[in-house]
Amino acid sequence: MKIVSIAKNTFKECVRDKVLYNLVIFAVLIIVSSLILGTITIGDVKQIIINLGLSTLSIFGTLIAIFIGIQLVYKEIDKKTVYSLFAKPISRYEFVLGKYLGLTWTLATNVFVMILGIYASVLYLGHSIDRSYLLIFLAGLLILVELMLVIAIALFFSTFSTPALSALFTFSIYVIGHFNSDIRQYSAQSNSVLAKICAGFLYYAIPNFGNFDVISKTAHGQFLTSGTYLLSMTYGIAFSAGIVSLAVLIFERRDFK
Repeated sequence: MKIVSIAKNTFKECVRDKVLYNLVIFAVLIIVSSLILGTITIGDVKQIIINLGLSTLSIFGTLIAIFIGIQLVYKEIDKKTVYSLFAKPISRYEFVLGKYLGLTWTLATNVFVMILGIYASVLYLGHSIDRSYLLIFLAGLLILVELMLVIAIALFFSTFSTPALSALFTFSIYVIGHFNSDIRQYSAQSNSVLAKICAGFLYYAIPNFGNFDVISKTAHGQFLTSGTYLLSMTYGIAFSAGIVSLAVLIFERRDFK
């Protein structure tokens, strides 16, 4: 399948760009941190390791999603390789979807290896396997869905804008999306009709990244309901699909002559 082939090539490009080297660095840092924290920390070391590990995973993953996502399409256009690609029996939607899935595959590998690093650290501290392992895994899945959404946004902007502007727009939406609940609260409390309309539009148009923020709850061993995890994942995947569809529509209409 052409989409799968493009996805594989994108994954290989990320590996050649040494994107996955941060996995080894991350795993080593987490394990070394567990050794240090185990000797100097009075509180719950396991809680600190989980919080530190998942937070680092989210930060590393977001940076990769943004700074590689904005290059997915632009790089092919800038190097003129897009012309040779479309000379072959490859449609534009297959190209966009393949690029998206390729980076998603890269970050899925990223998340999986980093979670293994967290597990190794917790085991090294002498903690037995309990439900916290399931919580870490579920938190990792939510982070992955969040990263899929960031990739979709970066890819969307990369279909019609420069890398610098795409990075700025993507990062801005990512930051605003973490305050989505505040926007809704402002809309409810505002006396201005125009402010209510604008705030309401932003609330529904910008993805709510707060839905994926369970790191603190995971570190404290708080298990959310299965429906909450499922709903957040469904929301993220559906929103990502919608944004990728918009990216395909824009790319389909773009003139490369």
